[in-house]
Amino acid sequence: MIKLMAVDMDGTFLTSEKTYNRARFTDIYAEMKRQDVKFVVASGNQYYQLKSFFPEIAKEISFVAENGALVISEEEELFCGQMSDELVIDVLDFMSKQPDVSMIMCGRKSAYTHEKESVEFVESSRKYYHRLQVVPEITTTIDDIFFKVATNVPKDQTEEFITLFNHHFSGRLTAVTSGHGDIDLIIPGLHKANGLQLLQEKWQIDPSEMVTFGDGGNDVEMLRHVKYGYAMANASERAKEAASFFAPSNEDEGVLVVMEEMLKIRK
Repeated sequence: MIKLMAVDMDGTFLTSEKTYNRARFTDIYAEMKRQDVKFVVASGNQYYQLKSFFPEIAKEISFVAENGALVISEEEELFCGQMSDELVIDVLDFMSKQPDVSMIMCGRKSAYTHEKESVEFVESSRKYYHRLQVVPEITTTIDDIFFKVATNVPKDQTEEFITLFNHHFSGRLTAVTSGHGDIDLIIPGLHKANGLQLLQEKWQIDPSEMVTFGDGGNDVEMLRHVKYGYAMANASERAKEAASFFAPSNEDEGVLVVMEEMLKIRK
């Protein structure tokens, strides 16, 4: 019996236009509630951005945001990761020497980027970070808790930068990609599967009773963690290798298709 369904957003639940079939999902969610199936949004994006997609139900669902660094369930904060000041200082120093890297420091209250970043980068980032401050300098004196570093690199150099980041921050941060040159540096162990485990403990749910959907490298852990891990048809090879099952593409509403099948919803 399925008791929890978790979805990645970009490239998975959302189409390329950053939308989803709200009417269709409303019917699915009503059936999920009837069957007491928990709905979880598990994404690398900011909590404040994620909840904007579900204004009517945000207070009653759960979010594994920032790739697992922040877990909020029914408006209750279950977990918030934290980087040490020493690590933050090293990140800022290292990134300042990488001219091809654009960077956002992600915090509990807001995200922060340097005013030297291009207007195009800042405006594009606002789609994913609804709370984003452009500041003269990012320092440890900012009154916030930092738990993730979001970067954008030349798309064709993604693997090289992943290797570079993992070498420099070995044991302190792990580089994961969601595609398109976007690389997140996360605290080791604070991935989406870790966030799901916290929710499992809250509700006493076993991985055999869970379904996850994903398309990118940052979904690998949660696809492996559960019995029903679905990679989208448009997923990366890493995601497909980690998955046990496959769903139609995000453009074909693949998540909703599988949800209807698993919940036995007749169209």
